[in-house]
Amino acid sequence: MKDLLWAESQKLHRSKILWIAGFATVMVGLIVFAQGQFTFYDRRYIDGAGWFMTAAQSLATFYVLPAVISLLGSYMICREEQEDTLKSLRLIPVDEVKLTLAKMILAFVFSVLIYLLLFAITFLVEAVLHLEALSVGLVLENLKIYFLDGVGVFFAISPIIALVARMKKGYWLALVFAEIYSFAGLFASMSQQLKTVYPMTAVFNISGYYNANMFQVLIGVVILMVCVILSLLILKGWNRKTK
Repeated sequence: MKDLLWAESQKLHRSKILWIAGFATVMVGLIVFAQGQFTFYDRRYIDGAGWFMTAAQSLATFYVLPAVISLLGSYMICREEQEDTLKSLRLIPVDEVKLTLAKMILAFVFSVLIYLLLFAITFLVEAVLHLEALSVGLVLENLKIYFLDGVGVFFAISPIIALVARMKKGYWLALVFAEIYSFAGLFASMSQQLKTVYPMTAVFNISGYYNANMFQVLIGVVILMVCVILSLLILKGWNRKTK
């Protein structure tokens, strides 16, 4: 497994998709910073300590990052077949189940890292603007939220990654599906019941972005575990079909 993880990470280093993901993350920060220039009662939103970290996290999750993470995950899984290298891998031979698992693990790590990158960007801006107003507790709380969002978002979108890989219609479909899926979370957040069971908003309950009770958190954990199991079942069926 270590060799597969190393090989897949080397493939990513040579791919432009990491640059695309990094650029998208930076753009999220810039767009939210621009939104922070709007005023409310003669005061800019960005002037409030912690506003930038809080706003960037939610807007990125509803509009951008799940689609980027889904694109990367499906790209890693689909590229072997679309670039016609899967036949060569079968001659080695390579355990396709372990290969797919390695790709999913890397996509999971990437999901966490991209959220931590966004946190680093927002924290640096907050430190420049409001260093004295920032408390250790506020920073650590946001760090926890960003980290858990990175974990939870991957679990929530893992069925999309698996489904696109099985459909074999092109990994860009994952971006479209994940964008619709995450954007729908805005509407789900308007209902207390839907907010608890919809995977993308369940992530916010677990991370602490929403004020959720223990029951809502446990429901969210169950929902995300169902998403993971569903994605594994889809990938298991896909691997059997390709043999």
